[in-house]
Amino acid sequence: MDHFTGPLRVGIFVDVGNMYWNGGNKMQYDVMREFAARDGAQINRMNAYVSYDPERGRTDDVYQRNITRFHSVLRDFGYKVIVKELKWFEEEGGKRYGKANADLDMAVDILLQSQSLDRILLATGDGDFVRVVNAVQNRGSRVEIVAFNNVSRDLKREADMFISGYLIPNLLPVDDDDKDIPWGEVGSIVRGVCYFKGKDYGFMRFIRRMAPNLWLTDAQNPESPYDTAYFRLSNLPSDINPDDMPSYHHIFEFTIAESKRRNGDLEAKAIRMVSWMPV
Repeated sequence: MDHFTGPLRVGIFVDVGNMYWNGGNKMQYDVMREFAARDGAQINRMNAYVSYDPERGRTDDVYQRNITRFHSVLRDFGYKVIVKELKWFEEEGGKRYGKANADLDMAVDILLQSQSLDRILLATGDGDFVRVVNAVQNRGSRVEIVAFNNVSRDLKREADMFISGYLIPNLLPVDDDDKDIPWGEVGSIVRGVCYFKGKDYGFMRFIRRMAPNLWLTDAQNPESPYDTAYFRLSNLPSDINPDDMPSYHHIFEFTIAESKRRNGDLEAKAIRMVSWMPV
């Protein structure tokens, strides 16, 4: 890697199709950018790889307008949009299928551009990128993976850091009637994991604010971006076995309320599971 002093240089590479079809269809791309630069890093490269069906675009005006609008929004946020056109093939029985695989383009770009990047945020759960991750790590770049569902176990293990997109504040909007309450404040809906269980109670941990030091998971540390919320095990969803807690595999969505146990403490209410992710 080239010698460089100053803010960390970061590149964002988004496998748009993979994210869309695996839980991230409402992902906020501006929040992704904010997360990548959470520690004052300098964003040097932002690539979004998208598929486009020109055949459908010629006959479906709604599809064409939506695609054009989506690409424009990505560009407004600073992303370079790399379009891979869908190609149609026909099987022996006459059944047609479309394919627009941008994995190769994305892999080549990551390898080439990693020479001038200290950190790469790769938004995908596709295990085909495991070797790419290993290659750029060997060049000296740190690789962070963000994804939602159906994430390759090998990809998670190869990354320097994996974080579920569900846990990043505001990356995926919650169904909240009161949009004016910021994530993490009393009355807001957040997502987190159960990290501790007692006899009949537990604690949820969630990222309260976009900040560096994600490794400081002790919420009592003033520099930690995390906070915790108490809950009764009996308030877990009926299909969740309390004996499975604590667990980093289960991601819960819940409302933050003031706890009656002790002044200033938080409590998790209306708990529901949004994702289960095996190691």
